[in-house]
Amino acid sequence: MKKIGILGGVGWASTVDYYRAICEGAGRHFAARGATSPLPTPPITIESVTQSETRALRGRPGDEASWAAFDAVFRKAMLTLEGAGCDFAVIASNTPHARLHAIRQGVTMPILSIFTEAAQATAQAGSRRALVLGTAVTMQALDYAQALAEVGVTANARLPEAAIAEMQAMIDADFYGGASPRARERLLAFCALHADPGTAILLACTELPLAFPAHLDDVAFEAGGFTFVNPSAAHVQAALRLALE
Repeated sequence: MKKIGILGGVGWASTVDYYRAICEGAGRHFAARGATSPLPTPPITIESVTQSETRALRGRPGDEASWAAFDAVFRKAMLTLEGAGCDFAVIASNTPHARLHAIRQGVTMPILSIFTEAAQATAQAGSRRALVLGTAVTMQALDYAQALAEVGVTANARLPEAAIAEMQAMIDADFYGGASPRARERLLAFCALHADPGTAILLACTELPLAFPAHLDDVAFEAGGFTFVNPSAAHVQAALRLALE
C-alpha cells in the first residue's frame, strides 16, 4: 500500500474524520476480500497546522502576493509529509485548495485535489447545477466553478457578501470542533433560502458534512429535501483508490 500524508488542523474535527474514513474504508476493502482482523490500513502520517494561525494569514481575493505567508505554512507542512516518506497527500480542508497551485510549488509528491473529486462526484450524481457552500475563501474563489464547468455542471452565481459572511460565521460557531446540536437546522435553513430547485449542494467545508452523521461516508445523499454532495467523502475515496492500487 502507498503511504498517505494528511495535512490537517483546519479544522481538527475534519482531520479526525478523514483518518477514520480512510481506515474504515480500507477495512471494508480488505474484509470484502476475505482478510481477517486486525484488518490492514494504509500507512499514514498526519501533519497538523494551527487554524488560528492560518486564519490570520489569509490574503485578499485577487492579491496573489498577500497569500505568501499562508501558502508558506502549508508548503512547509507538505514538505514535512514528503520527508516522512508519504507517496501522496491530501489536505483535510477545502479552503487551502484555493491556494493549491502555490502550496505545491517545490513539492514533488502528488497532492489530490478535492475540487476535481467533488466535481466528478456531482456529475456522477446526475446534477447539472450546483451551489457551493463553505468558508468565505471557498465561496469567493472560482476554483469550484471552474472544476464543475469542466464536467458540465454550472455553479450558481456567487452569493451576496452578507450570505457568504453568514455561512462563515455558521461554520465558526456551529461546526468548529464538530457539529453543534443546532448545526443541521441552521444549515438546512440556509439551503432553503439560497438553493434553487434541482440544485446539488456541495458541502465544501470539511466540517459541514458532520451535520449529517449518517452520511459521513456517502459521496451523494438526500436530506431535508435537498441533494447534497460530500466533497470530503469523494476526496477520501480517491485517496483510498490510490493507496490501495
